[in-house]
Amino acid sequence: MHSSGSFMRQLSRKEGCKSTSRRWGGDDSGYSFEANFTQMEEELNMNANGVDQNGLQVLRKRVMVVVDKSSHSKHVMMWALTHVANKGDLLTLLHVIPPSQKTCKSPSCSTYLANSLGSLCKAYNPEVELEAVVIQGPKLETVLNQVKKLEVSVLVVSQKRPSPFLNCLSGRSSSSNEEFVEQCINKAECLTIGVRKQSKGVGGYLISTRWQKNFWLLA
Repeated sequence: MHSSGSFMRQLSRKEGCKSTSRRWGGDDSGYSFEANFTQMEEELNMNANGVDQNGLQVLRKRVMVVVDKSSHSKHVMMWALTHVANKGDLLTLLHVIPPSQKTCKSPSCSTYLANSLGSLCKAYNPEVELEAVVIQGPKLETVLNQVKKLEVSVLVVSQKRPSPFLNCLSGRSSSSNEEFVEQCINKAECLTIGVRKQSKGVGGYLISTRWQKNFWLLA
């Protein structure tokens, strides 16, 4: 399993409304490699508030993953679990339901997706604390608000493959998903990572942060 520290070192080497929840148990091209790495580690360790048995301060971060019904979401969630979250960290799965979408009146129904994904994470790595949050509202605004409210250390979002054909039909240079990821990276008050799983023939993941776009991480 990859630790968050090893993931950051790989990056630095390459760079030169309604809610329910459930908890289980500018131009930065001038940055040097060392400055990028230091900045990312500082943000990754933000909001450390754990205390060990001896009463000493230990690093404990909250990692938030924005989830939905797509397979991309599941891949990104598992990536965050293996590459960013460590033992004792809190992994929050945030499912944002559009304001116009009718929701099930039963709380268990409305949280089914996040809870089922959370159960999968818990079975894979029981040393990470899990929490599922479901909120109905505007996606970007909701994510940014939850990042601030929950004092999130790292936000991980799904970066879907762009479709030039659909962009051409809509007359837009970028998709709504690309714009959402970019807005999260630029506006969220924490380290934000866009993740896209590559095809089987290529392997690995494409990673985007405020320091670089579409960095290929072979892991």
